[in-house]
Amino acid sequence: MSRIALIQMCAGADPAANCATAGRLVAEAAAAGAGLVALPESWFCIDADPAAGLRLAEDEGRGPLQAFLAGLAARHGVWLLGGTLPLRGEEPDRVCAAALLFDARGRIGARYDKVHLFDVDVADAQGRYRESRVVEPGERIVVADTPFGRLGLTVCYDLRFPELFRAMSAAGAEVFVVPSAFTAVTGRAHWETLLRARAIENLAWVLAPAQCGTHPGGRETHGDSLVVEPWGEVIARRASGEGIVLAEIDLERGRRLRAEFPCLDHRRL
Repeated sequence: MSRIALIQMCAGADPAANCATAGRLVAEAAAAGAGLVALPESWFCIDADPAAGLRLAEDEGRGPLQAFLAGLAARHGVWLLGGTLPLRGEEPDRVCAAALLFDARGRIGARYDKVHLFDVDVADAQGRYRESRVVEPGERIVVADTPFGRLGLTVCYDLRFPELFRAMSAAGAEVFVVPSAFTAVTGRAHWETLLRARAIENLAWVLAPAQCGTHPGGRETHGDSLVVEPWGEVIARRASGEGIVLAEIDLERGRRLRAEFPCLDHRRL
């Protein structure tokens, strides 16, 4: 059994304030015995200006946001998933939305760049989302070996693409991590259903730390950070407000289920 923690936040436009909140909640999770802690998507900043990430962009391995997360991981002796960070890519006018996994010594253990970008219209205060204007899409799946099993890394809108999760499962993923900033509208309709479906389809654990509340510009996110076990049951959640979600995950349960109910071995297509 491994104790994990999800961080739920309502990030604003001030990175320093967001770092203070993240630092406090990660410390709380570590004090509660969590060995793996996951922050939500865009934990560092949600601004009414979609280009804010460009101003905060860093090169991989250096920059104040990465140094902050590395220091948190090392100070508390936890593996820490930094939701997303804006890292420079190949295009000067876009960034990579990178989920960075730091080990307990503060070293980068894995990087996943968000593959599926949120270019949709939603019936909320913002109305129109065009993530591809400022974000460069990733092109590869990432499954990382950790003391908490093989983690498949995803971000938010990726949740709607089961083929990504199936590919990670085929690569040995036992736990999916889905740091998110789901809109309140789409979250009410689909969030829990999609998370439980990805768990059931792959007989895998799903950890989903989320943004919550109202952000600059009137954007509303759904919250409801969830831990789902491999048979699809929600075992821990935080419906609203900033805070942490603690849970014990048992990798052997997933392995037993895959042996007893080997649907992954029965695929024909």
